Amino acid sequence: MSDRPAEDLPLTRWPGGAPEPPPAPADEGPPAFFFDFRDPESYLAAERVLRTLPVATPWVPIDSARLPSSSWDGFRCETDEAAARERIARTAADRGLQPLRWPAQVPFDSRLALLAAWYAKGIGRVVSFALPAFRQAYAGGHDLSTETPVLLAASACEMHPRAVLQAFERPVIARALDDATDRAIAAGVLRTPAVWTGDAVFHGDDGLDDAAAHLAPRAAGD
Repeated sequence: MSDRPAEDLPLTRWPGGAPEPPPAPADEGPPAFFFDFRDPESYLAAERVLRTLPVATPWVPIDSARLPSSSWDGFRCETDEAAARERIARTAADRGLQPLRWPAQVPFDSRLALLAAWYAKGIGRVVSFALPAFRQAYAGGHDLSTETPVLLAASACEMHPRAVLQAFERPVIARALDDATDRAIAAGVLRTPAVWTGDAVFHGDDGLDDAAAHLAPRAAGD
């Protein structure tokens, strides 16, 4: 895994003549906002993506552990990790978010939360589930690798706990998550968070602003 800061990650584009990624289902864009609960920067982006991007943008949960790069794996030293945590906490405070409380482990295993998010996506509640789940992790300090905080987030958007527990075991939901991750990789997504516009991928929380500028002509055309 790369330990490069987000600003050093390249912008992915598809120049003329280069192979393009396979088409995604209509509810996955483009554009699309790719995120994973294990990534604190996805939390920052999730809290502002709805008001930052000028066009409707589906939220797509993906397994960032399979992506080629991550700012939260493979820190060179404890000082680098401490600096990254301080940056996230400072940004959250500057934006008026709840005081940041870190889960015991970052990154944590987000598979259960991602499966719950895909169940939520299937019933039109992915945003309503994802935001409470992120807050459970980074405002509540709860590790989403266990069922209880995931079910608490689900209750915030009136998802029945029994249905969520069943979703953890449904192969069709696991396959939806894995297929979406495959499509994100094919589209050039290197890490989360990311916004895919169809002809470019913008990485990181800061990338939301660049994605918004890139999408502005499309919004004006609409």
